[in-house]
Amino acid sequence: MDAPLSLRPRVETPINPYRDNVQGKANEPITVAAILDRARKELLSEGEWVAEADWSLGAIYDRLEHNAPRIAVIGGSPDHPAHVMDPGTSARAALAIWARGGVPFTFSVPVLCDGTAQSNMGMSYSLQSRNAIAEMVVNQMEAHSYHGAFVIQSCDKMPLAVVAALAHLDTLRRHRGEPAVFAAFAPAHVLKGGEIPAGVRQELEELALASAAAGHPEIAEDLHDTMAYILQCSSNTAFQGVFHRAVEHGILSPERHKAFERDLAINTCDSKGGICAFNGTGNSSRHLVAAMGLVHPVVELLTDPPTTAQVDAVVSDLVGLVNRPECGVAEVLLHNMGNAVRLHAASGGSTNLLMHLVGAVLYAGYSFSIHDLDRIHRAAPIPDLFDYSLTQGRDIFALAKQCCSGDIRGMETLVYELARNGAPMDLDAMTVTGTTWRQRLATGGGLGLSADGAGRNPIILSTPRRPISGVDVLAGNFFESAVVKISGMPEAQVDHFDEQVALVVAYECEEDANDDLLDIHLLDRWRESRAFDEATLRAIWRHNAADLGLDTVGTGEMGVDALFDHMVVTGTLKVAIVIAAQGPVAYGMPEMFTPMQHINANRALRKLVTVISDGRYSGVSHGAAIGHVVPEAALGGDILRLRTGDPIHLRFRARRIDLLDPVALVAGQVVPDTGALLAGRDELAAERMARLRQRQRRVAASNRMVGCTDASMGVVPFAVAEDATVPFWSATTVGGVSSGGVASHAAIEPVAAHAD
Repeated sequence: MDAPLSLRPRVETPINPYRDNVQGKANEPITVAAILDRARKELLSEGEWVAEADWSLGAIYDRLEHNAPRIAVIGGSPDHPAHVMDPGTSARAALAIWARGGVPFTFSVPVLCDGTAQSNMGMSYSLQSRNAIAEMVVNQMEAHSYHGAFVIQSCDKMPLAVVAALAHLDTLRRHRGEPAVFAAFAPAHVLKGGEIPAGVRQELEELALASAAAGHPEIAEDLHDTMAYILQCSSNTAFQGVFHRAVEHGILSPERHKAFERDLAINTCDSKGGICAFNGTGNSSRHLVAAMGLVHPVVELLTDPPTTAQVDAVVSDLVGLVNRPECGVAEVLLHNMGNAVRLHAASGGSTNLLMHLVGAVLYAGYSFSIHDLDRIHRAAPIPDLFDYSLTQGRDIFALAKQCCSGDIRGMETLVYELARNGAPMDLDAMTVTGTTWRQRLATGGGLGLSADGAGRNPIILSTPRRPISGVDVLAGNFFESAVVKISGMPEAQVDHFDEQVALVVAYECEEDANDDLLDIHLLDRWRESRAFDEATLRAIWRHNAADLGLDTVGTGEMGVDALFDHMVVTGTLKVAIVIAAQGPVAYGMPEMFTPMQHINANRALRKLVTVISDGRYSGVSHGAAIGHVVPEAALGGDILRLRTGDPIHLRFRARRIDLLDPVALVAGQVVPDTGALLAGRDELAAERMARLRQRQRRVAASNRMVGCTDASMGVVPFAVAEDATVPFWSATTVGGVSSGGVASHAAIEPVAAHAD
């Protein structure tokens, strides 16, 4: 029986359009009843016992009149793998909301799958979909006057889009004198990576043997490298690069290539769907939204869709946030910013997330940029506490299994280990449970907090792999800012590229780069076409070889072809693959995943190549992936003016990349160019810009990213940025950052005894 009005939760505010406007009470009872009826049928169809319906149109009317919490269950589209199981979770949430005295509503937003969109026009809509989702969520929440949300969180752009929308709405409603917007995020479970069927694996081994026998042991080695990964859509792309080379060399027939492609594809995804097991944008978003305090720990890392009991635990705490303004989405986000930046860094999160995190803060109404985020990141050392691997049984599915077994507590464990290792985590920041991090970590007597609970194969660590981690913001003399994921590069890899001089190979678009990077004769073409000036090549050899401690005696007598080959073998020929005109205005800022995979699949290239683009990245190549270059080519950025053969200085630890004076370089001096090199390229820039404008027309005019800020400002609509007028640094105290940006650890103390 429905509880008396006096015992039901109520949003305390004089504003209630459902009391003052009869149309809502006339329209919505039938939708709520239908939602609950469908929810009950859904769970009954799954064989779960469900109590008899206790809702009627009159009961729903009374709750709307009473201002019971109106909570939207926000899902995604069923054409996205992470939303395959939405109906069950949505049903459980709706029934739990009703049982807890609220009024449930449901709506879904289209969610673009980045994996599906790779290397097609969908990538030009991916980032734009983030802003579109934010706009749609605000529209629906405002139009139907919902107080809060239960968010079925997926991957790609959806999580931070919904965070941005709800934070934006929270700030707006407070400005209007209305109650805070509250929300709980329940991420989709982790999708178990696929396995290569035994028969297919045997055939791949035979292909590797055939490749070695045909004089191409590098193809065999690359094939074995790729076979070591869990099977997922991204590893399928890596296979494609190796297969293509085998076909080009006549080792593999095109027909067998397609058969391999089919066999791998149909064994990739589990039928229950979920968020892929690699630590890309999907799981980075999971970790980041958790670090913002917005993910309930009961559903944070699951290997199966959430149970009725788990969903009810989330809803129970969610309803408890009513009438607590300190638990509004914007407030929780603001006070967890330091935690979010540090946890993202420590877990080796996606480069994409820096842009989305900046955007979310702007949507919340605070002035913020990539440089403010970098200030938090660099205020205190952030240790590398995430030993993730797709080849050694340490993927995110394995992490979820450790959490489900109770060995560790997911992001609570990472927050605990960060604090214990001296990172200035704000343990007094509020979270979606209605309690602070300090209170959450104290539950259960600290049981399961230590990363050591994971046993012999931990993913979250108690002892750092190295003292620093995260995504760095770079500066240079031909751009204002860019980002690079140092956390994805082992120290030996950083050593191999840091302080080296590289030669630019310039591409005007990703398609051209992909075609070249799949060409098995690419290095031969560079050598035979004299793509690089001989004097510059010799100068780079002298500098790079000396920097890596290699012997240069006698190499001055080598011919240019022999020197080129020697530099390839020794890894001293460093090449910067520059892919311009991929920024938000130019082409929607697609992700440069495919060219990186082609590089990773080529044993020779990956020792040589760094990729630089005004497009996006979520991961790294074997070199470095430098993205989000500002200003972008379409806005006159100097990345538009670079051409093949230009020398640049890669200084990752110094956080700089500079175009060099080629004349000084040949004379033995590494001197940044002062602008003279690019000044004479107006005609080249104009020609490229004309081609860029023509290429833009391939993207639907309705969905082009016009009227937005640049990547350093989150690529948000100008109107959002213009309304973000509250100074971030005066609105909050970020742990570890004083007014001068100096680290302070005084507020950090151990939260529990650490297991030895």
